[in-house]
Amino acid sequence: MSFFQVPSGKPAQKHAVDPALQPWVEKYRPKTIDDVSSQEHTMAVLRKTLTSTNLPHMLFYGPPGTGKTSTILALSRQLFGPDNFRNRVLELNASDERGIKVVREKIKNFARQTPRAQAVGSDGKTYPCPPYKIIILDEADSMTQDAQGALRRIMETYARITRFCLVCNYVTRIIEPLASRCSKFRFTPLDTSSAGSRLSMIATAEHVQIDPLVLDALIGTSGGDLRRAITYLQSASRLAASTNPPTPITPSDIQEIAGVVPDAVIASLAKTLGIDVATAMDVDDKPTSGSNFEKIQKAVKHLIREGYSASQTLSQLHDLVVLHPTLTARQKSRCALVFAEADKALCDGADEELWILEVALRIHKAIS
Repeated sequence: MSFFQVPSGKPAQKHAVDPALQPWVEKYRPKTIDDVSSQEHTMAVLRKTLTSTNLPHMLFYGPPGTGKTSTILALSRQLFGPDNFRNRVLELNASDERGIKVVREKIKNFARQTPRAQAVGSDGKTYPCPPYKIIILDEADSMTQDAQGALRRIMETYARITRFCLVCNYVTRIIEPLASRCSKFRFTPLDTSSAGSRLSMIATAEHVQIDPLVLDALIGTSGGDLRRAITYLQSASRLAASTNPPTPITPSDIQEIAGVVPDAVIASLAKTLGIDVATAMDVDDKPTSGSNFEKIQKAVKHLIREGYSASQTLSQLHDLVVLHPTLTARQKSRCALVFAEADKALCDGADEELWILEVALRIHKAIS
């Protein structure tokens, strides 16, 4: 008996999960497609699909934490209901099971089974329950070329009774014959307002006090990844509740949890390089007296001794320079070339302290 078949006899008992111990990412995962934050265009198309129940093969692609897996799971629950969900939906994480053997065995065996009709659930609600099953392949861009080729034939053979949903981050890693058989839906990084409203709702439900500065820190450190932002919020709330008495959550707590370099540290390094962040991001025309090399070397040494990541430091310093309102385009382009060289060197395993020092000195020269 394959793993997706429900054994006869007594129904399988569901494991009760204490909501207090449940990760907030799972606890507040959207139950319906209306609960999915942002992605208005994709949701509008799927709502029409839900009313007609004529679902095509689908390809969801976009950055992590934008709601791809949550959307197809919510859509499947609305189509089949809680009773049929187990029998009608097969979810596989292709990063764990991505070989051609899985395609030939698990996926093909599930795809060839004819679904049974059961429109009314045990909760008394009537669901569309169309006459097909759904196979969800999460992280499909990790599948091998052979596995994707075998999957193409299965999609054609069992299209009448099975629909496929491929979920991936990089659509270019899906072979063209497979991508051409799917309706593509692009998920964009969440905008600030959508992410902020969702985080505020979760904080209110969990009785966590967060001010706008903390909310901005959550959104800024997550980079449009709502899943990451929710995880940071839960970790920060546990950290704040661990003290006696409980302390309020601060933006520095979020940055510490996220592993980013504090703004004050980046601002201090930038000021050493000749960019005064404190005074309206203006370039400091009169650097302090003394050897600039020694000051920059001391600042870099202190940064490394604090244990901050070199790649994270360069990433934040890059954003500060590129978004600087008074630096000229020529100065920014020179700095960008330095960041590119440093990124390549660090990927090749170069010494972190030497390359941060190299970047710092060349930025100082570029803007002086």
